[in-house]
Amino acid sequence: MAPSKPLHRLTLTKPLAFFDIESTGIHPRTDRIIDLAVVVLFPSGERRIHTFRFNPGIPIPPETTAIHGIRDADVKDCKSFEDQADAVARTFEDHDLAGYNILRFDIPILIEEFLRAGRTFDIDSRRIIDSQRIFHKREPRDLSAALRFYCGEMHLGAHGAEADTLATIQILEGQLQRYGDLPGDIATLHDYCNDRNPDWVDKTGRLRWQNRDIVLNFGRKRGESLRTLARQDPGFIRWLLNSDFPRDMQEIVRKGIQDDQWPAPPPPTVTP
Repeated sequence: MAPSKPLHRLTLTKPLAFFDIESTGIHPRTDRIIDLAVVVLFPSGERRIHTFRFNPGIPIPPETTAIHGIRDADVKDCKSFEDQADAVARTFEDHDLAGYNILRFDIPILIEEFLRAGRTFDIDSRRIIDSQRIFHKREPRDLSAALRFYCGEMHLGAHGAEADTLATIQILEGQLQRYGDLPGDIATLHDYCNDRNPDWVDKTGRLRWQNRDIVLNFGRKRGESLRTLARQDPGFIRWLLNSDFPRDMQEIVRKGIQDDQWPAPPPPTVTP
């Protein structure tokens, strides 16, 4: 594809892959990807669009079809994600990532699909830009409202993977234009989108440090020590490990409880 105008003020040091996923549902651990669109922006200004359609191997619920319009009949002759995993991996190879709500949904479900295909999808070495995080920090809304707010356009292709991906590029462009204090380099913008409480143990804050001990940070057992729960309520620990929680949180629990490999607590804060 011919070079296009780069995003306003955004300096790319490596390719930036905007992507969006349509799936069988909203649970990254148990649902499957149906549609994947990736728009790669290169530092030169070139853009390349990649689209994938998968047979999820499970029925698509009618209530999900009502949202994105994809039926079982539309995917019955498509290859599975596992059959196309190599091509998908090449599409994202050595790219930073961008999208709308990708930190909470698209990235976790993509990680799960790669694991089922016997591969890993590394995110620790990538910078991640989530336009939803920017939007919610500045103007809390959804994707369609964001497109209207920043770009003055109706999102006529809502819940199509390619249309949503292209809309997210427009939104980030509008955000960079509207907010002059947003960082214009990928590394700093990644930090802006991925700020986290220093007391969090996992990426989403379901576990936190309290007096150098790991405690739960959600639900009816909020504030209770994992070590104490392992002794007094092992059934609850089994529930944590078998439920639809983020894999990084479950791995921390598993390594601590089963292998006695606990993360090192953060250094104490020094007050001048």
